[in-house]
Amino acid sequence: MTQYERMVQGLIYDPGDQEILKEQAVYQEKLWEFNQLKPSEFDQKVRYMKEVFAQCGENCYIELPLRANWGGHHLHLGSNVYANFNLTLVDDGHIYIGDQVMIGPNVTIATANHPIDPELRGRGLQYNKDVYIGDNAWIGAGSVIVPGVKIGKNVVIGAGSIVTKDIPDNVVAVGNPCRVLREVGEHDRQYFYRNEAIDWENLQE
Repeated sequence: MTQYERMVQGLIYDPGDQEILKEQAVYQEKLWEFNQLKPSEFDQKVRYMKEVFAQCGENCYIELPLRANWGGHHLHLGSNVYANFNLTLVDDGHIYIGDQVMIGPNVTIATANHPIDPELRGRGLQYNKDVYIGDNAWIGAGSVIVPGVKIGKNVVIGAGSIVTKDIPDNVVAVGNPCRVLREVGEHDRQYFYRNEAIDWENLQE
């Protein structure tokens, strides 16, 4: 079994393998070019996402710069996804992001990890575990999502959170480590910030 095959299967492997590095370098070059695009070059941005990402739905937008080990090649985006500045993707494994997801600035989503055993870690070995983010989630600024985590639909992750475990649907979760604070409910239908009421009558589509 090659190191690339081990990588794909989620086993411990050598990321410095020449076959892996050769393929990865292609996407690193493409990512460098992507990050040089002007804000007005919207069509070129879309072209990159459609060609390089594993999947990209409609109406997706990423504020540059984007940092990604594989240039986003292992990123699966639904539709209507927005990511703010300095999104960092450790996308050696796959990252699945659903529809209508919002990602704040300076968020890190990591799939790669290293063995705790010092001998293996000293050899530079790693393994990858995929990350899943459900539809209509909002990932607050500065959050970190570690390998293997699944975040449910309609979830709000508070700014600065370190998400180390799965988060169920329809909750607000915050902290380090990130824990469920409360469910999303009727209060959120009435108030948008503390005791400031939502003026629904002026927000009709």
